[in-house]
Amino acid sequence: MTTHRDPPAPALGNPRISSVPAARQAFLLLRTVFTVAPVVFGLDKFFGLLTDWERYLAPQVDALLPGSAHQAMLAVGVVEILAGLLVAVLPRIGGYVVALWLAGIIVDLLLLGDFFDVALRDFGLFVGALALARLAVAFDHRGPRTRTP
Repeated sequence: MTTHRDPPAPALGNPRISSVPAARQAFLLLRTVFTVAPVVFGLDKFFGLLTDWERYLAPQVDALLPGSAHQAMLAVGVVEILAGLLVAVLPRIGGYVVALWLAGIIVDLLLLGDFFDVALRDFGLFVGALALARLAVAFDHRGPRTRTP
């Protein structure tokens, strides 16, 4: 009886990386990007170096939230930083949290009736966050894990 194994990864110039199976490499890449990106975007809500974040807040959403749009973006920044840190520590849960967060951003962008390109990009990130959560079941061994016989 033969079991399925990932084929050897192509040599990438680093023998340590090339010895890691492809699926584990995918997990590590996704975990890295979904840790770093939310933290960077979250921090930028406080500094505004990348863009004017308030323009991405739909008026319908802004009307539901207490305070100003600026205050809402600061709260969004805190949530994004926490989501990125959760991915770093518990990617099995953090992947789903980031996916839900991205779904909310997509809805916000669609309500704006603009930035459809950003909404489509965020849909791709949403799918990537789901893939991270699924891969974490196999490759993240820090938390409780169920085994099948």
